Amino acid sequence: MNSRDTGTLGATAVTLAGRIEPPPAPSRPGWLRALTGRPVTVVGAGLIGLVALVAALAPALAPQDPLALDVEGRLAKPDARHWLGTDDVGRDVLSRVLHGARISVVVGGVVVLLSVAAGLAVGLAAGYYRALDNGLMRVMDGLMAFPAIILAIALMASLGPSLRNVVVALTVVYTPRIARIVRGSVLVVRELPYVEAARSLGAPDPAILRRHVLPNCLSPVIVQATFIFALAVLGEAALSFLGVGAPPATPAWGNILAEGRLYIQEAPWLTLAPGAAIMATIVGLNLFGDGLRDALDPRFRGLAGGVRGALPEPRGR
Repeated sequence: MNSRDTGTLGATAVTLAGRIEPPPAPSRPGWLRALTGRPVTVVGAGLIGLVALVAALAPALAPQDPLALDVEGRLAKPDARHWLGTDDVGRDVLSRVLHGARISVVVGGVVVLLSVAAGLAVGLAAGYYRALDNGLMRVMDGLMAFPAIILAIALMASLGPSLRNVVVALTVVYTPRIARIVRGSVLVVRELPYVEAARSLGAPDPAILRRHVLPNCLSPVIVQATFIFALAVLGEAALSFLGVGAPPATPAWGNILAEGRLYIQEAPWLTLAPGAAIMATIVGLNLFGDGLRDALDPRFRGLAGGVRGALPEPRGR
């Protein structure tokens, strides 16, 4: 090979090297791109954010006191003063719906936190320690044998109507769902090589559970927590509607629906407003939960599409 051929090959290599560009580094994690890439998920997140904002700013947004009575203005139609009308004792419906958002968000959030904490404890213990598995899970199965609303009503009948008891009842109802999911994940993770290696090196069980087992069980728990949030909001409204949840004077969505059902023909706005608020909250949480599941689970994320997107596109000659 002469010097001319060598120079030609060198120039060609330089030209090809100039054309090859490394793939751009992803600016966001894969799960975040998958989460924001679906319009329905963005819509669900927007609805959740709107409900959370209304709940946080309810005292400032409410035009009137939700408990203030105006008997002379009872069952007033929506107008400039009362945007959503008034109820059977003259209370402003808009103010009561806005304050009801705060109650629903607080109850749902506390139920999720308590259910996740209790479910993680029970699931980790049942999945990691075989001696505890049968006893703990039979208790969880016994709780799940009852329909959720029936068990909640039975617990409220024995505890008495109050928001604190609503939280306790719904926590008992939804803890077994988290426990079963965590137990199933722990049964798989505890047999993996790195867990067996940590156990053979003498690592204590609490450290193994905290460092190796628990982080690998959180993805399905996070997804399930969004659905439990929606079920807790719906459960609180159902218990209040039946008269065993929040006290009657509390501006909860279920109480507003229960009061408005008696006047549904002459004053339909009493039920439309809280019903729309409940629907928006449940739909937003379910849409966001579905998107979160698709983003955290590789089986739904579409690994082939992600690999194709990471490769550089072929360039024309």
